[in-house]
Amino acid sequence: MPEEIDVSDCTRCAELCDARSRIVNGVGPTDAELCFVGEAPGEHEDETGDPFVGRSGDVLDDALRDLGLARRDVRITNCVRCRPPNNRDPTADELANCRSHLERELDAVDPEVVVTLGKVPSEHLLGRSVSVTAEAGSVHDARIASDPRRVLVCVHPAATLYDPSQRETFASALEAAVDLVEGGGDQSRLGEF
Repeated sequence: MPEEIDVSDCTRCAELCDARSRIVNGVGPTDAELCFVGEAPGEHEDETGDPFVGRSGDVLDDALRDLGLARRDVRITNCVRCRPPNNRDPTADELANCRSHLERELDAVDPEVVVTLGKVPSEHLLGRSVSVTAEAGSVHDARIASDPRRVLVCVHPAATLYDPSQRETFASALEAAVDLVEGGGDQSRLGEF
């Protein structure tokens, strides 16, 4: 894994270091056109070392498959790389401490579209309050690190588990992300891996 993407020994957040089993780095191609950004690892992610596994990961994998993609076709990462205790939301300080890791990863991967999965990553990357359900599927220009990025807001996969009415919102947002990449100019790299 390129050095700018791998975070192997971060100790910036004492509480997260004490609670984690491991640092959870992003997975997927280092030249992916779609990069999904979640909030932080949960229990299953902390155990396996991979982001978005367990029930939420299954929802994401199924939705990708419905669009003709697989997990190996996209990059999946989180705003924070260590599991917060009791799966609480990461604090503002924890998000800030991990921001440079995410920025370096996005610079290295250089995706066509960054898809934020849920409220925390949407607000973190857009720098404002976000009503995720109302804005799902909307695309925003944001400067993240050194480059402008297209950020597409999406509900978190877990929302579809707790509120089945969110399934269509989730699927439509992912379809919009794929359409942006496939209609975005250069030949798409999606599905080539």
